[in-house]
Amino acid sequence: MSQPATPAEIRFAPEFDQPVRYMMRTRSYYLGLGYENPYVWAHYIDAPFTPLKKPLSVARLALVTTAAPYQADKGPQGAGAAYNANAKFYEPYAGSMSSKPDLRIAHVGIDRKHANMSDSECWFPYEAAQAAQQSGRIAALSPRFYGLPSNRSQRHTLEIDAPAIIALCQADAVDVAVLIPNCPICHQSQSLLARALESTGISTIVMASAKDIVEYCGVPRMLFSDFPLGNAAARPHDPESRAINFELALRLLESAVGPRTTMQSPLIWSDDPSWKLDYSNIERLSPQEVARLKAEAEVARETAKALRLKTVGK
Repeated sequence: MSQPATPAEIRFAPEFDQPVRYMMRTRSYYLGLGYENPYVWAHYIDAPFTPLKKPLSVARLALVTTAAPYQADKGPQGAGAAYNANAKFYEPYAGSMSSKPDLRIAHVGIDRKHANMSDSECWFPYEAAQAAQQSGRIAALSPRFYGLPSNRSQRHTLEIDAPAIIALCQADAVDVAVLIPNCPICHQSQSLLARALESTGISTIVMASAKDIVEYCGVPRMLFSDFPLGNAAARPHDPESRAINFELALRLLESAVGPRTTMQSPLIWSDDPSWKLDYSNIERLSPQEVARLKAEAEVARETAKALRLKTVGK
């Protein structure tokens, strides 16, 4: 009598080759660093939903980012830069779409081991959006893009930041918005903004790489790419992946029939899925590394606190 085939013989993927559970991962990480008050993530059962009011071919589309404009006096912010709290921003902003902006992600907790950090198209799909406009896929891009702070305070995001972005979108006659987050908290902030925008009649889609956070919050539409944090829009220096993912985002805007609609991009990051084991994984850190990271976290927290007080007086 033959024996049942083993998982290896039938070529199952490794058990860890599934979307990273970022809420659980970051909870364990900060508990391991000694922070004993786990963060409570935003969680809604229902989600608002605004169907497209007009075809995309006659609609105006806006990009919303959690990336920060490059500031030369704020320390390293390019490829390989360590977490840089000095480069954070705490107030929503708008920037011109007339030329490609220089946006960086050194101020947030992206996957620094695996994210390239050298190609801004990974976190701000400017060229893909321009191509969609030039081809007639969309009628127009908003004259401005919008920057949303990555705010741990959900109340501040809902009561201060989201209304500010909504006002900018309304002033620019935006019909649809593509939201691109980076770090875990970015994913929550953008999800809260998507909910707020939909409640005012603007259709949205979140291009995400932290599936659990976005679905837990509850959004109208999400395009999920199983890529390291900091690469929600595309693979680095890969024009084909930019075009594929942006078109998928547009198709989901058109096809979703109700809220909480998730589409997974067919693109993969690597044939080796072991990158998923590294981000904020306390089990893979030595006691010496834990102590070093705790000290770095304290310095970053104090730096961010001082900058916030200076910026918004709160």
